[in-house]
Amino acid sequence: MHFRKAGELKRRVVWNRKLIGALLLLPAVAFLSSCSFHEPLELKEFQSDGCTCFFNGTRSQPSLWREDCLAHDYAYWRGGSFQQRKRADLALTNQIRRKGAPITAFLVYVGVRLGGSPWLPTPWRWGFGWNRFPLGYREWTQEMGESIGEGGSSEVMSLPLD
Repeated sequence: MHFRKAGELKRRVVWNRKLIGALLLLPAVAFLSSCSFHEPLELKEFQSDGCTCFFNGTRSQPSLWREDCLAHDYAYWRGGSFQQRKRADLALTNQIRRKGAPITAFLVYVGVRLGGSPWLPTPWRWGFGWNRFPLGYREWTQEMGESIGEGGSSEVMSLPLD
């Protein structure tokens, strides 16, 4: 491509850089506009569908690890630190493995590690019970601990927080 003037090439390069910069900024603006920074921290009522996006058990035992998924969903509902999420994911994986499904356990582990990030706007993300997004990884505060009693389900309130 030939340019008649050196200035024309420079103007095109500058214009392309501005266009690319604006296009890269759009997703960030969209993401930040969906965030709720000024709302008080509140915990929604606990809800679970069992093993989200996966089977609750085998064909012969259709609810074999449903209770394990319920405990895992409870951990995800309340959120917490990176290490708490890792422990919750490993606990689910180990329970499924102990019930005789090591391949399924591996697939579940990969799925929850990839799909459960607190930075994804999904209804099953880490900390999905809180009204703020993104909440990210955070250590428990007194305020968060008090909210558990308000939104927790009696079925799973006996599960340990750590």
